[in-house]
Amino acid sequence: MTANESTPEISDAAQWGRVDDDGTVSVREGDQWRVVGQYPDGTPEEALAYYERKFSDLASEVTLLEVRHRRGGASASDLRQAAVAVTEKVTGAAAVGDLASLQARLQALLGQLEEASASEAAAARAAVETAIAERTALVERAEALAARDPRTVQWKQASVELSELFEQWQRHQQSGPRLPKSTAQQLWTRFRDARSTVERHRRAFYAELDEAHKKARDTKTRLIERAEALAPQGEDGIPAYRALLDEWKAAGRAGKKADDALWARFKAAGDALYGARVEREAAQAEESKERIELKRALLEQVRDIPDEKDLAVARRRLTEAQRQWDEIGRVFPRDVERALDDDLRKIEQAVRTREEADWKRNNPETKARANDMTRQLTEAIEKLQAELDAAKASGDKRAIEKATEALEARQAWLRAIGG
Repeated sequence: MTANESTPEISDAAQWGRVDDDGTVSVREGDQWRVVGQYPDGTPEEALAYYERKFSDLASEVTLLEVRHRRGGASASDLRQAAVAVTEKVTGAAAVGDLASLQARLQALLGQLEEASASEAAAARAAVETAIAERTALVERAEALAARDPRTVQWKQASVELSELFEQWQRHQQSGPRLPKSTAQQLWTRFRDARSTVERHRRAFYAELDEAHKKARDTKTRLIERAEALAPQGEDGIPAYRALLDEWKAAGRAGKKADDALWARFKAAGDALYGARVEREAAQAEESKERIELKRALLEQVRDIPDEKDLAVARRRLTEAQRQWDEIGRVFPRDVERALDDDLRKIEQAVRTREEADWKRNNPETKARANDMTRQLTEAIEKLQAELDAAKASGDKRAIEKATEALEARQAWLRAIGG
């Protein structure tokens, strides 16, 4: 407590108060004395002490206000109201002490609280403006959700977002500054309307979705019945089942749980058809084991046909192998048959390649053209040889070089065609 807070002024009763013989008690205010009351049933000391305690109570109230202001936390506006009330109590108070000092302290405190109240009011206005902006942002986000095309909205995500916006709105109302009534009502009306629109769109979307799911369930149920009716056909029903599968894909969604259950039934119907094929192929594969071994053995016998020197012999052996191959018959599974056929085709292609090459060599027209070319080249070589001999005899180096190059080129052509 500071010096002016310790009320030393009441320690000297004679300085601030006096008691008349009839018990009237007065307090000094400047150069004047003011009657504050009477205390006829006690001594002067008791009378002064009684009114000094009243002064002490007032001084304590002033000190408490000063301490609360210094420590902060209390509203300056509330403290100012309290200080005004204490000022009214001090003015003309029935107490003995330095009332002028208390009034001076109260005036100083009121001045400080006036400034603090103004700052608080400005901060409060800024907080309200911020809160309005934040709440407006929540409204605009809700309105943006409401304005979207319901067919493009991810409704689970949108519902979560709308719930979060509503929770934020409630937190603003509970912990944020109080907004002007008209502004608060206007924002809430916008938020409420946007929220209602989103909910209406959501309900309409799911109602439409439920209808679409029901239609898809009905369609897929009928497809299942048609697929199950194919069972007596065995694998012959597979083409029809594939056509049903195309219709299934076009039927749309029936909801995850319903789709899973419906698909299990539809697939089981198809599995029965494909199972019949698997059984047939397994039986065919079992029956084909001996034929497969026969074809493999035949391949081993004919692998050297492409290396047969006599082409006619190679063709006879290949023709006989092809006849035996056909007599053995088809084998299963298909991939094994394709692999065996590919091995035989390689041998066939090798023989065919040799035959084509032989035909080209022995073709009369080809031979005639080759003989004519050989004759022409031979004549050209003889002529160039004569030119080269003449150039050498004359010593013309340029003529020798030119004749030599031409002669070598014709000789190379002649060797190329086998002349």
